[in-house]
Amino acid sequence: MIIAVLNGSPKGELSVTLQYVRYLQKIHPEHDYRIFSVARQIGKLERDERAFGGIMDQVAAADAVIWSFPLYYCLVCSQYKRFIELIFAGGRQEAFRGKYALALSTSVHFFDHTAHNYIHGICDDLGMNYFGHYSAEMYDLVRTGERARFLQCGENFLTAVAGGIPTAPHFPPLHHSSFVYEPAPPLHDIDPGGRKILALCDEAREGANLKKMIQAWVGNFSGGVEVIALTEIDIRGGCLGCCRCGIDNVCQYEGRDGYIDFYNEKVKKADIIVMAGEIRDRYLSARWKQFFDRSFFNTHTPTLKDKQIAWIISGPLGQLPNLTEILSAYAQFHGANTAGITTDEVGDSLRIDALLRELARRVVCLAEQGYVQTRDYLGVGGMKIFRDEVWGKLRFVFQADHRYYKRHGFYDFPHKDIKTRRTNLMMTLLTKIPPFRKKFLKVLEKEMVKPLKKVVADK
Repeated sequence: MIIAVLNGSPKGELSVTLQYVRYLQKIHPEHDYRIFSVARQIGKLERDERAFGGIMDQVAAADAVIWSFPLYYCLVCSQYKRFIELIFAGGRQEAFRGKYALALSTSVHFFDHTAHNYIHGICDDLGMNYFGHYSAEMYDLVRTGERARFLQCGENFLTAVAGGIPTAPHFPPLHHSSFVYEPAPPLHDIDPGGRKILALCDEAREGANLKKMIQAWVGNFSGGVEVIALTEIDIRGGCLGCCRCGIDNVCQYEGRDGYIDFYNEKVKKADIIVMAGEIRDRYLSARWKQFFDRSFFNTHTPTLKDKQIAWIISGPLGQLPNLTEILSAYAQFHGANTAGITTDEVGDSLRIDALLRELARRVVCLAEQGYVQTRDYLGVGGMKIFRDEVWGKLRFVFQADHRYYKRHGFYDFPHKDIKTRRTNLMMTLLTKIPPFRKKFLKVLEKEMVKPLKKVVADK
């Protein structure tokens, strides 16, 4: 069988994920594995239609496709995202139709599920037979049990391809509306109170809903809003995954483009940030992904703490809960507040005007309050993954993270709570005594709520 491997790492042959493919190739050399480093070559593929077409021809000739990629900010890297955009923009979907697909990733399991949901959705949009995914921790391949697990997954995939095992799509097609938004005249009557408001947006087409929504939102303020298109930012390329920033937050692009200065001077110093974009396939644009990826020069440290973040989206966001989850996780990881999301999905210009106006009012009000919503699993669970990884085996790579986490009390491991440890030990021993256990279970519910009742009573 011919297996087309679409390597989604900017590091090409040095990709950690690709080594898993190489291992499968070693164990099953009877198949023809054709590896294309599409993320590393994205610049050429954008410029050279023949080069891009050559890869599409190889995919069309293959029996199956392996989507191989590392995780970058809850998704694939911007270079891989751009490759996917080229498939649809060039009308190359037919090359993938009916092919079997396996998604293979490596990460520390920080939002690997959203990345795989994205690839699964793309495969469904391409009419592929999505077999499943394998989400590996970076070095699972060196562990005997995990190596055997991966090999079994790979063999199951090869068996499915050879046998033509039926699969069913999971994600329904997206339905884009033809609604044209017509905004009301601006009022310019909301005072930002001296706060710096930054609006970052895709380079929206003239007359497009997104551009008119941005203008309408800005038109609610009496001043103080700076609007910057992502295309105006001097970004030379996407994150390279080199991890050089891990030691002291110095990026390989330092001095080579203007992104770092822009992020430090504009983004970090803003009080309110609105991010505006159009849905492209099942995410925002590759340019937005590049913006997020390049902020990794800060590594795994929150840089937007206590800021208000709002989103203005053109497109069917309501059909993409996976993307909504990513947007929420972005704010929570950074210690910021998601002030709201407004889209053009409602298909009613007057209602969109009202929603945009409320969003403008809300960001200022919440900024005045200094309000940041409580974190849920997305923020708490994600941060604990980084805490444990940086404390452990990634510390020597991400030394800047370690210094930040240590300084800001991120290392809040339960074993450091001596009082709780003593209580647990004592209560564990006591509940082994039948009479005490019986009494304990009888009063447990009352004791659980007792501290809270005391606070309520004191008020």
